Amino acid sequence: MANAVQSSWWLLVFMMFLQFNYSDEFLESSQYEAIVKIKQLLNFPEDLSSWSDNTEFCNSEPNTALTLMCYEDNITQLHISGYNWFPNLPQGFSTDTLFSNLALLPNLKVLSLVSLGLRGTLPKNIGFLSSLEIVDLSSNFFYGEIPGEISYLKGLQTLILDDNKFTGQVPEGVGSLLSLSVLSFKNNSFSGSLPNSLSNLQTLRILSLSGNNFSGVVPNLQNLSNLQVLDLESNNLGPNFPNIPTKLVSWVLRKNKFSLGVPKELSSCYQLKKLDISSNELVGPFSPTILSLPSLYYLDISGNKLTGKLLKNVTCSQDPSFVNLSSNYLTGELPECLHSNSGSKIVLFSGNCLSNREQWQHPYSFCHNEALAVSIEPHNKEKVKGGNGKAVLASSMVGGFVGVVAIIGLAFVVVRKECARKKANRTPQTALILEKVSPAHTLKLLNDARYISETRKLGLLGAPPYRTFVLDELREATSNFDISNLIGASSSGQIYKGRLTDGTAVAIRSIKMRKRHNVQSYIHQLGRISKIRYCHLVSTIGHCFECYQEDSSSVSRICLVFEFVPNGTLRGVISEANSAQKFTWTQRMGAAIRIAKGIQFLHTGIVPGIFSNGLKITDVLLDQNLHVKISKYNLPLLVENKKMDTGPSSSGSKGNDGQRLKYKEKDDVYDFGVILLEIISGRTINTKNDIDVSKDILIVSLTADEIARRNIIDPAVRKECSDSSLRTLMELCTRCLSDESLERPSVEDLIWNLQFAAQVQDPWNRDSYGNQESPGHV
Repeated sequence: MANAVQSSWWLLVFMMFLQFNYSDEFLESSQYEAIVKIKQLLNFPEDLSSWSDNTEFCNSEPNTALTLMCYEDNITQLHISGYNWFPNLPQGFSTDTLFSNLALLPNLKVLSLVSLGLRGTLPKNIGFLSSLEIVDLSSNFFYGEIPGEISYLKGLQTLILDDNKFTGQVPEGVGSLLSLSVLSFKNNSFSGSLPNSLSNLQTLRILSLSGNNFSGVVPNLQNLSNLQVLDLESNNLGPNFPNIPTKLVSWVLRKNKFSLGVPKELSSCYQLKKLDISSNELVGPFSPTILSLPSLYYLDISGNKLTGKLLKNVTCSQDPSFVNLSSNYLTGELPECLHSNSGSKIVLFSGNCLSNREQWQHPYSFCHNEALAVSIEPHNKEKVKGGNGKAVLASSMVGGFVGVVAIIGLAFVVVRKECARKKANRTPQTALILEKVSPAHTLKLLNDARYISETRKLGLLGAPPYRTFVLDELREATSNFDISNLIGASSSGQIYKGRLTDGTAVAIRSIKMRKRHNVQSYIHQLGRISKIRYCHLVSTIGHCFECYQEDSSSVSRICLVFEFVPNGTLRGVISEANSAQKFTWTQRMGAAIRIAKGIQFLHTGIVPGIFSNGLKITDVLLDQNLHVKISKYNLPLLVENKKMDTGPSSSGSKGNDGQRLKYKEKDDVYDFGVILLEIISGRTINTKNDIDVSKDILIVSLTADEIARRNIIDPAVRKECSDSSLRTLMELCTRCLSDESLERPSVEDLIWNLQFAAQVQDPWNRDSYGNQESPGHV
């Protein structure tokens, strides 16, 4: 009997062991199937993955495109990046289906889907991924509002949705994510006021909401004792200055509508390293004690209406590297500690009323009168409200008020001329703060996720802020404009390659002025030029005036400083016969998309937009990563004294001036079509006749068969492009080159069609076509 019982017990143990192994294998199998489905949905190239159908994916080697990590046979981290491969999403792709498959990974803690071209609303079923701690969906095309179901992710510590197209208000439910340390929604189209529930996020360390349309008062963040980075740049927030904790390390409020003065508490932020409150409407005194904050290395208060007297003996922090006091109403003398002792320190103070004349200053009376103008009007209003009803006093006050209004009006005219001196100063990227995260096995990717939005800026990482140079700096950078550094010349000036003292390579365009104008005449144009800072454009870094010796108020030459783009033009990798390297079809589509996005920024990213830029393929340069950057902009200063070209640029535009104004974006669309024509054909396009002939060939080939289409394109890419992708680009090109502006697509249509062409480009088609019976036609 005892033996029977013992045998039964061992049998039970054995069955439980089998059941345990079976359930474990089933769980692993279900996760494997989910990952395989996700790869299919994203059309993930097999050669970018180190595992196949018979591979244990938990033991696979990570690479730059795919990182998949497990803990106890459960997937805990999934990181897919499209930076080093171009995602070709299949037709019918659905974000709902994608997130439904992600929900089959019950232990997923880190989800990073970056730069994959994901398009659609953020699905509500994201709320089913309840174990998530890190979410990074940056650089995609998500649009619409954030679903309220995001509040179900109670363990969420990092949420990054940068560089998408989200709209609407941030849901109040975000404030219920009490474990959040990083919240970043940069460069979207969010609007409305910020939710008051943000003040509940006691663990929040980084709050980055720049580049949106938020408005109204900033919630009280004073109780967020862990907050170290606050970035609210480029919104419409204000007018009250926000209440913030004193432990901030980086504080960026530039380009908003704050106007009610700088609070005294700011002088108590002893850990503050970076403060940028430029380009607002701040009035009232500036406290020089801010300069004494012990950790401060970056300060920008330019482009406000701050008043006060600076003293020579004011102390500064140990080593400020950048200080910009420009375009305020400051008087007195620049503190001795701000005088630059090394090439690495940048101090800007023009447009004030300081006694120092190394940089341009107003006369003292200007700042004195402006200080009265911004303070006297509220004072008069109080007197009106407190009047005693006597007729004589009322009459006197009315007369005085009219006089004050007249003075203010006169001063306002002067102020408007000078306010154009504000610099569009894009700041270096803020270094994010490391923090410890549990569980320990997720630490590496958690840190990666926190830094990802700061390290992917496509060539703008570490870009210096826009500033005014002195002529000696540029002479030193170019060996006194030596001819060995000359890289281009035209009737209006020369372009030199140079290297600044900090090692930055730059291109310096020297423009000789044929007519005499004073400095103020160019301030507005330079203000617009300073805003040309975008990853697909050659960004501006600064400018320098050179005046006539006999007339120091008149400008003889302007030097514009641009980032240096080292790898030649797009034509060099498309159609030049002696090219050592030619772009693949995928690279050509990527280049076309980036050019279109650059045009879109010129039209909509700068107010007012910059149109009719006369772009040619030789105006598109290649950076160190072979990414394209547009180098030509239709701004008066940049085209001054330059004759109009007679080549293909914009020659297809027809109609009267009214039509050209109404459809002026279509000039750039036509020019883009000419560039696209060269990208497809691989032949140089130099004249209007070249355009017409090549366009006619495209139109005929669209009605022919696939072999005929492939015969007319660049032989270097005939075998690697799919017919669907090729047809899409051909049809788009012929529409761009229409003689009628109305028939050309919008820039938004351009981008959509180009991305569609990239998605339908199937690597399978290369082998499929290459194995056909008539390779001679290929």
